[in-house]
Amino acid sequence: MSATITTLQGQSSSSKPLNTALWVLQVLLALLFVFAGGMKLVLPIEEMTKQIPMPGAFLRFIGVAEVLGGIGLVVPGLVGIRPGLTPLAALGLIIIMIGATVLSLGIGGVGQALFPLIVGMLLAFLAYARWQSVPSGSSAPRRAPAVNNL
Repeated sequence: MSATITTLQGQSSSSKPLNTALWVLQVLLALLFVFAGGMKLVLPIEEMTKQIPMPGAFLRFIGVAEVLGGIGLVVPGLVGIRPGLTPLAALGLIIIMIGATVLSLGIGGVGQALFPLIVGMLLAFLAYARWQSVPSGSSAPRRAPAVNNL
């Protein structure tokens, strides 16, 4: 017999380890993307275009998207406002990782493409898991406030 205890936040004790693991994953991925995006914003464009054959302005745009996506992975859950933005941030970063995987395949082969592929798969898992944990407003029926007719 498996007993499930519900905590004050409405989360069962059996899902607490998964939630902890998801938070660790979110923080690690956020650090990765804030660092990678920050480097794209700080490095001179000439240095970046030597390593990556893309326009400098596009690399800056990717840097901004990575920083914002990294922030979007953790801030909504930390402040408790719009937690549905976390899976959307993960989905946006998945798009960037698809591009990085394709670019890495073309430049360096399969070995170099493994890292962005694995990061993209971790983001997909995170997006799915967090999407499942976000309460949907349309599934719960709304009730009108009680009115006392005295």
